[in-house]
Parts: sequence; C-alpha cells; structure tokens
Amino acid sequence: MVVRTIRLFHELFPQVVVATQRPERFRGLDVETVTDRFPGGGPLAGIHTALLASRYPHAFVAACDMPGLDTGVIRFLLARIGTADAVVPRWEGDVEPLHAIYAARCAPRIEAALRAGRLAVRDFLAAVEVDYVNEADLGAVRGAATSLLNVNTPEELAAVGGRFEEAER
Repeated sequence: MVVRTIRLFHELFPQVVVATQRPERFRGLDVETVTDRFPGGGPLAGIHTALLASRYPHAFVAACDMPGLDTGVIRFLLARIGTADAVVPRWEGDVEPLHAIYAARCAPRIEAALRAGRLAVRDFLAAVEVDYVNEADLGAVRGAATSLLNVNTPEELAAVGGRFEEAER
C-alpha cells in the first residue's frame, strides 16, 4: 500500500513527505521522512510536521490507511485551492480531514493547538476557514469512493487488498 501511494504522489507532487515516528520503515523509498515534533499528538501533529517540511504553500495530506487514493480526485481537490486554510471533502455524511489540502500558513495555528493539548483535527478545522467539498460535487469525480476508502483493521485490508495489488507491482 505504501509503495503504491508513494508512486501516486510522485505523479502529482514535486515533494513527497512522510511524517512518522518510525522513519526506518521508509528507508530505500523515494520520500523525505520527518519525525513528529509533537510525539503522541496524533494526526494533527503529523499534519503540522509535514507542513513545516513542505517547500510549497499547500500540502495534500492523506492517512496511511487509504489504499485507493486516486489522482483524479486529488487533482479535483487541488483545483479548489483558493483563500481557505484547508480544502476538505465531505463523504457519506462525514468530513475527511486526512484526505485534504492544508495551507502551510496553518502550521503556527496547529502548533498552538498542539501546545494547548487540543489534538483533534476536526477541532482545528472548526477554528479556521475551510472549503468543504460536498459529496455531490465530489461524487461526480470518477474514483471518489475508492480514493476516500480507509481501512482500519487487518480484515478490512484483506477484503480490499486484491483491488489494489496490481497497482502495487
């Protein structure tokens, strides 16, 4: 899953950064690894660290448990970049803050939230300007359901794994 994601990101972005507490897992892969500056800070700390490492004004952020990320869907989100601090899809009645675009200028505000012990990405989003991409708009993009799919258990991964094996090779 990781190799496929890295390849996909290299098709889209000149810089690929992985925020991790275990950089050794990514040795030999064509990525920059950065260690969270706020260990134990969860996904918000990872977003913060990635934004600090970014050489660009915006960064696409994805969770590590999304095996079906789709370039067309990501390009659709990238096209929505404007003045908002984040571009976040809504899908199946929920927001997807770990399949989203964040402005690098969010890093200081994220750091303030982390220092205050506010670790929830959704709470951070409530405090900034967000362009929420509604499901109707996103649903018109081929691959949206697959791109937003995340797996949370080994059983879920096994159930969808075969769909992405070919792309992994």
